[in-house]
Amino acid sequence: MVEPLLDLKQRVALVTGAGQGIGRAIALRLAAYGAGGVIVNDFFLDRAEAVASEIRQMGGLALSIAASVSDSTQVVEMVELATRNIGPISILVNNAGNAGAVSPAMAPGQAFWEAPPATWGKWFEANLYGVMHCCHAVLPGMIANEGGRILTIGSDAGRVGEAGMEAYSAAKAGAAGFMRALARTVGRHDITVNTIALGSMRTPASEAAYADPAFLQRVLRNYVIRRLGEPEDAAAMALFLVSDAARWITGQTIAVNGGHSFAM
Repeated sequence: MVEPLLDLKQRVALVTGAGQGIGRAIALRLAAYGAGGVIVNDFFLDRAEAVASEIRQMGGLALSIAASVSDSTQVVEMVELATRNIGPISILVNNAGNAGAVSPAMAPGQAFWEAPPATWGKWFEANLYGVMHCCHAVLPGMIANEGGRILTIGSDAGRVGEAGMEAYSAAKAGAAGFMRALARTVGRHDITVNTIALGSMRTPASEAAYADPAFLQRVLRNYVIRRLGEPEDAAAMALFLVSDAARWITGQTIAVNGGHSFAM
């Protein structure tokens, strides 16, 4: 009999920034593959509840929680609420990112040396500190239960750099470095810690930028597979990395990027 390695075996998952786009696709995918419950987090409760409702319609268990991952107190309260209502969190997907609830277009803008340092912080709050806050909150439970999966949705901007997006690239690179260090620390507890580095994705946040056909074609010239990534592309790899199929993979940054960049 073949073991269904992608079956999540009723493990409870928390997906941050899951009210739309990539986070939504990941939350729905985990629910479809046997998650025992999905905590759908978003800055906006109505978006989180809409996705939670989709999961319930599929026959799954879901809880919507509005919280900002950049606020450590809100993150702790979210994890405590989720644990009381659904159960201990075994899977954490750090998807929340960009520059918080309302992000500027993800495209090169003002030159780094012309932008004031005060503009850097917004990129670090969600993309680095948010990841650290969520890991800090869920790890005691995972260690007590001797197992867990932590996944951060990163970017090729953090893996290879992106001109004009220096602060964002630095924040994403910092998150990936944090994940590698954490993987070394918690591996003995059967907790895997990995990062997905995404290329350019078609999401609600990027829709306006890619509506310009000329700009879209300039972007696609950098991709071997000449299309934007879809949220489902990220969700497929996320499911794999949090499942038992990837139980001996940890500390890795895996590119899902249509051939934007290659690495050995």
